[in-house]
Amino acid sequence: MISPNGPSRLSDPAIALPAGRPGRLVFAGEAIVDVLMRVPGLPPRGGDLLATSAEVVVGGGFNVMAAAARQGLPVLYAGGHGTGPWGDLVRAALAAEGIGLLRPPDPSRDTGFDVALVEPDAERTFVTSLGAESAAEPGSWDTVPVGSGDAVYVSGYGLVAPGSGADLGRWAAALPPAVLLFVDPGPLVAQIPPEVLDPVLTRCDWLSANAREAALLTGVTAHEAAPRLLARTARANVLVRLGPDGCLLAIRPPAGQATRVPVPNPAPAPNPAPAPNPAPAPNPAPARDTAPAPDAPTSPLHIPAPTVHAVDTTGAGDAHAGVFLAALADGLAPADAARRANAAAALAVTRRGPATSPDRAELNAWLARR
Repeated sequence: MISPNGPSRLSDPAIALPAGRPGRLVFAGEAIVDVLMRVPGLPPRGGDLLATSAEVVVGGGFNVMAAAARQGLPVLYAGGHGTGPWGDLVRAALAAEGIGLLRPPDPSRDTGFDVALVEPDAERTFVTSLGAESAAEPGSWDTVPVGSGDAVYVSGYGLVAPGSGADLGRWAAALPPAVLLFVDPGPLVAQIPPEVLDPVLTRCDWLSANAREAALLTGVTAHEAAPRLLARTARANVLVRLGPDGCLLAIRPPAGQATRVPVPNPAPAPNPAPAPNPAPAPNPAPARDTAPAPDAPTSPLHIPAPTVHAVDTTGAGDAHAGVFLAALADGLAPADAARRANAAAALAVTRRGPATSPDRAELNAWLARR
């Protein structure tokens, strides 16, 4: 049973959000166009097959922004957008969700797109062509206005882009401490140069990866990855998304938190016959403060997801990220925010298309019925 968003507030003093409660989302990712094709299976190399259906929709980072905006979190799009039919589609979709733009259109090129092949079991495979969304001009990220109370989302798609990825990574790694940095390394994580990825991971406050991405980052299984991801970052909490199994949540202990371990006083000794010049009895050992070692293993919390019949998993991780950030903005504790994000992703995969995350009222009503 999953409780509807009531919302439960941050009530556990041992869990403090690293950069506070965000007031808006500045999306430093990529909104592109998805050419969705539903297929009976992947074609063999050099082969061909007929799609059972096809459609053209706005996707990529748009799914995260729409998910957050539908939950009531103000969103600004900081990525690029081009001049051409794909760029026009992206701008229209953003406007329909009430999402603002921080850049003018790029006059020299159009927005990029991907071809998404969706199989009958809802698994999807992408091929992506990058365009204006990557904001390739040197120093173009330095003009993005962010400050205290903002959450900034960065994806691996932006970090892997030739030329612009290093600039985005440098900007993200230098964000002020009061900005909450949320990083999703994405399916191309193994292709991001370490000199770009590592400083971003060191700076980020939340790292969210699916099971495959977590394994690529750590070399171990998804269930073993969360503690290693904590160790690879300097200040981040970690989400490892497990698809229909929900997610794993690993919370970093607050810096300097110590555990008071009382040492009991020794039992009084029997009263012996007096001895000449008895030695003074030692003082009882005082209580001592101990703090966990920085590399001590952390047991992640498994947060299950509602059981549903999935028809299309496209955008499930995006729905999870957007709703999770909006739930943090509502003041939910991280575990409660993850439960709400799990539910939104579960509801999203019961619908066809990429941007199928529910709005606040719909998600509340769906949870209340479960």
